Amino acid sequence: MNDIKRTKSQESSNAIERMYITMRHLFNRGFYKPMGVSGKTLREALLTLRPEIYGSIAEEKSELNGLLYVIERLPEGIAECQFIQLTAEEGLSNSHFKAIVPSKRRRNCFRIDKNQMNIEITRGRSDIYDVLTHLTFLYIEAEKIAKRILLNEEGSLSREWRVLENAILDHKKLTENEKEVIFSYLSVLMGRTFSEIQIFYKKFQTKENPNRFFEIVYWMGNLALKELLEDKKHVINFSPILRERIGHHIYGDIWAKNIKDQLKKNNLLHRELHIISANMHSVMNTLYVSQALPKEFEAMENGAIFENLSKSENSGLQEKIRKYAAKNGLVFVDDTSGTNIDVQIIDTAKVDLSKTNFSSNKSEENKPVIIVMDYAFGEQAYETLDELLKPYQFENGLLKYLNVHSVSIMGKAGILEGGKGDIMIPTAHVFEGTADNYPFKNKLKKEDLSGYGIDVYKGTMVTVLGTSLQNKDLLEFFYNSSWKVIGLEMEGAHYQKAIQAASRIRGNISKKVDVRYAYYASDNPLETGSTLASGGLGTTGVKPTYLITQKILEQIL
Repeated sequence: MNDIKRTKSQESSNAIERMYITMRHLFNRGFYKPMGVSGKTLREALLTLRPEIYGSIAEEKSELNGLLYVIERLPEGIAECQFIQLTAEEGLSNSHFKAIVPSKRRRNCFRIDKNQMNIEITRGRSDIYDVLTHLTFLYIEAEKIAKRILLNEEGSLSREWRVLENAILDHKKLTENEKEVIFSYLSVLMGRTFSEIQIFYKKFQTKENPNRFFEIVYWMGNLALKELLEDKKHVINFSPILRERIGHHIYGDIWAKNIKDQLKKNNLLHRELHIISANMHSVMNTLYVSQALPKEFEAMENGAIFENLSKSENSGLQEKIRKYAAKNGLVFVDDTSGTNIDVQIIDTAKVDLSKTNFSSNKSEENKPVIIVMDYAFGEQAYETLDELLKPYQFENGLLKYLNVHSVSIMGKAGILEGGKGDIMIPTAHVFEGTADNYPFKNKLKKEDLSGYGIDVYKGTMVTVLGTSLQNKDLLEFFYNSSWKVIGLEMEGAHYQKAIQAASRIRGNISKKVDVRYAYYASDNPLETGSTLASGGLGTTGVKPTYLITQKILEQIL
């Protein structure tokens, strides 16, 4: 029989499957060494996959966009730590250790000492996969630097490395000339041009630490050298409590109970409920901006006021809306459960709809109550929504089933046709790596969002195991095959699994519950230079965000 050659998309799919099987195995084992024998499968799978977001990971030169993407999602100082401990919420927040929260990921991290970083995992397995994938990338890149530093097998170190080391360890303020000398030396150590190093020096820079890029590269190289020369390998541990708790909805249960307690406290348990998974500003702003900021609202068009509110210099205006909303039907439920998902409960009976674009002929008692939950992360979407849709249990054991009329999901996603800021209306979610698929009747239609100067696409969405694990071969297969996938995201199938279980199996909510999904494009990973690592949306996302919000609220109200 002739050998059957696998396509690149099949190889990529197989690499993703191997990564997740390996990560589960290592988690159950309790510890591993990422650059040792135990981490070999993970490294090889990532290098086979060559995710778009990690760019030139499989090449000799350093991958700078990917490094910036990863560093923004890991705690400050991670490159300096030989030991990484993944834990559950185990009380460190009540200690003298200061929580370190990455700029682009909501997770509490704690620097225990100069060698150890603890990372709290409270958002399920997707959080573990995310951390391990980013760390694997970081250590592969660190090893590249270390191999360029070494001049020979005896351990002689390059002159460029010595200069960088002296600059970092002396902690002195560098002149512009000294910085440019280091730019030149880093271009040798990282296999990139002088101008590329110069650009990324600025991208990594913070107000508190202008030389952050130099420090990160130094510590990456320093620890990788110790692995190569002294066998002092990085070690990742999983705490026994984390291994015991993962998958048991412990944080989701606490989170959901807090919300239902607030509904009971405000006498809203019996009311018509609508759940929206979204950001913490668009629903609030849409309902309250005309009343909280009447002068500003009248002075500009709707779209302009929302774009204005998204700018950091206008945080004072946003605070005005928050304060007004708090006095007119909105209850903030700040997260204390560890899920990192804040919630707003809005009683529309207390909102003056006559001063908005919406109207309702329902009596006050029958007007909807809206629960806006912040974005979940991957599998956490199932845990949180599954718990929220369960009935409320009184102290005497009696159950009160929630009167849930609709669940709406909006958010960012990668698009496979079109570009940043375009809108996707899914008709089904396919779960990557399995045959699981979730077709549904979407109450939001393509025509609802068409005609507003934004391209709208309708079709299947793939729910991926991790945004940082996609490559063009696999995405082109999804796009060109009979799956007809229009985009990718991380939560859709998990949300739909919770909705279907609650409505069709458990009977916790009505089978007639309305479901709405709409996403706006954050990137197109099929286009070179258009992945998430290439930068944020800026104000491009404002218009689609508020258009989707407007249409969801129109249907609810």
